[in-house]
Amino acid sequence: MMDAALKQSLMKTATQVRIGIIKGVHSAKAGHPGGSLSCADILTYLYFAHMNIDPKNPKKPDRDRLVLSKGHAAPALYSVLAQRGYFDPELLLTLRKQGSILQGHPDMKHIPGVDMSSGSLGQGISCAVGMALSAKHFGDDYKVYTILGDGEIEEGQVWEAAMFAANKGLSNLTAFVDYNGLQIDGSIEEVNSAAPIDKKFEAFNWHTIVIDGHDFDQIEVALKEAETIDKPVAIIAKTTKGKGVSYMENAVNWHGAAPNDELAAQALSELNEALEKLG
Repeated sequence: MMDAALKQSLMKTATQVRIGIIKGVHSAKAGHPGGSLSCADILTYLYFAHMNIDPKNPKKPDRDRLVLSKGHAAPALYSVLAQRGYFDPELLLTLRKQGSILQGHPDMKHIPGVDMSSGSLGQGISCAVGMALSAKHFGDDYKVYTILGDGEIEEGQVWEAAMFAANKGLSNLTAFVDYNGLQIDGSIEEVNSAAPIDKKFEAFNWHTIVIDGHDFDQIEVALKEAETIDKPVAIIAKTTKGKGVSYMENAVNWHGAAPNDELAAQALSELNEALEKLG
């Protein structure tokens, strides 16, 4: 089991990340809170407990890489990067505003800590595969992580990338699927379900692990297991869309909508209360 102090710290940080997501999306009056909140715990664990990174040297050659393939969840990545010290958290309030570095999708040219520009669904994992292939080719030991949406994996390009990764033996690549069950037009079952997701990745010769994507113990165990596997690994993380905000949880209408002043205040009140309970 994870050290209790570390787990407590991660839970607090993830709650602060969720607060940053709400503040940013509310300030922008646009964005994607539901899927940002659902992957906040995964990103928090990667950046605060797992990846080899240095906020003071965002481009260090041996750093681990992360590609947010579901690029519309940028508010989550931005909030994690801000909490980790890549830039001032006050910048979150400039989300999607003219002149801000924090636009609707991640931009590697302007945002410290962003390893790949993403947003066109299906393309991010291909970029992650390229990074992992490069590391193998040049004998570099960094790891590559990517986060996909369960709706995103309806894209054919995802499976082309998966096939290529397995054929090239990219054991330095780990993909998380944020399996919250909802996409912009409804549930994935209603739209075009890729289930069973784990079996599909296995058919493409990936090792798969199914976890609760909000359980830090399970995230840690899965990532430790991934490091022992000699093939690419897909971690299917079952999550709750809108996690942490009562009226957003499992509500498809919060896929791509910003809360008004009253609802933002309610969300922040709930999250701050949760933060206080964590001590």
